[in-house]
Amino acid sequence: MKSLFRHYILPIATLSSGIIGVGFLSLPYITLKVGIIPMIFYFIVLTAMVASVNIIFAKITLRTPDFKRWPGFVEHYFGRLPKKIILVTYTAGGMGVMLVYLIIGSQFLSIVFGPIFGGSAFVYLLIYLAGAGVCIYFGVKAISRVDFLALLLVAAIIFLITIKGVSHINLSNITLFGDEGIGALRKNWLLPYGALLFSLWGAGFIPEIEEMVRGNKKSLKKIIVISTFITATFYFLFTVLVLSITGTGTTESALVGLEGPLGPGLVSVALCMGIITTFIAFVAEGLLLKKIFMYDMGQKEFPSWVVVCAGPLALFLLGFNSFVSIISFVGGVMLSIDGILILLMYKKIGGRSIILYPMVLIFILGIAYELVYFIK
Repeated sequence: MKSLFRHYILPIATLSSGIIGVGFLSLPYITLKVGIIPMIFYFIVLTAMVASVNIIFAKITLRTPDFKRWPGFVEHYFGRLPKKIILVTYTAGGMGVMLVYLIIGSQFLSIVFGPIFGGSAFVYLLIYLAGAGVCIYFGVKAISRVDFLALLLVAAIIFLITIKGVSHINLSNITLFGDEGIGALRKNWLLPYGALLFSLWGAGFIPEIEEMVRGNKKSLKKIIVISTFITATFYFLFTVLVLSITGTGTTESALVGLEGPLGPGLVSVALCMGIITTFIAFVAEGLLLKKIFMYDMGQKEFPSWVVVCAGPLALFLLGFNSFVSIISFVGGVMLSIDGILILLMYKKIGGRSIILYPMVLIFILGIAYELVYFIK
């Protein structure tokens, strides 16, 4: 039993909790726009594709010497110049992830405490950023090691919504091809790609999982498949649950739209849990980026901290404040670039081209679409 927990249950829980972030909160709204049929298609294709990429990256980590972060893998296989380029894209992607957490976390904070203490949404964004900034500055490592607690809080949120919302479920709220009908689907049919890829991506956690199962690395493939399947199933059930309750009232961040049917009390509790989970994730990402600035870019600690905390705020002030647009861009562009690099690394260690090229093509098409969509 101890061996089962160590080699399977704990790594699966760790990988699943690492993958689950706030991206899934956008999925009910996106399903409202495209319909359940296209969304099922995307769930099947992207779940299989992400699981495959994670398995491929696991094979790469097993053949790569030393303990490396993502830029280290790029340098090992492609050289120093590509590493410098990927540091820029990796940092930009990390800033985008932090911006997502900042937008959602501060929005939840404003909704819960704004009616009590007053103040604008921007004031609560600054409060949220200041609290997280303190943790990042002092290197509060403990907060970046409680992913499992965050997963339990997410599970508690869903449990509360399910218990309270079961009487409000109306499956007719779920359309087959979007709230505007099949005729309008052509303008939205690629919308799920970036957001779902963002929500399912877990390649960055693979080296950590590999270390957890040292001595039993044959279990790594099973752990990846099970974790990805569990995450995708959770996302899909959450999407169906929320959409069947809120229908056309579904908001970009799903929890906000539940206040009408479920009442402010329950939603406030759910939002408080959401504040905690986004705060944990924001600090964890910030600590990671600070280390990259310090160790990979040779910057001192204080300037690194300033850039890490000021970056997401600067992006917000520049007008990048749409939850769905940001996660779609980060997922569709930044993570697709990572996916292509992983596949090219796999090619270098003898990976089969018949597997690589179709996925590379999907990533390239996804990048092209997201760039065009984001510019519009």
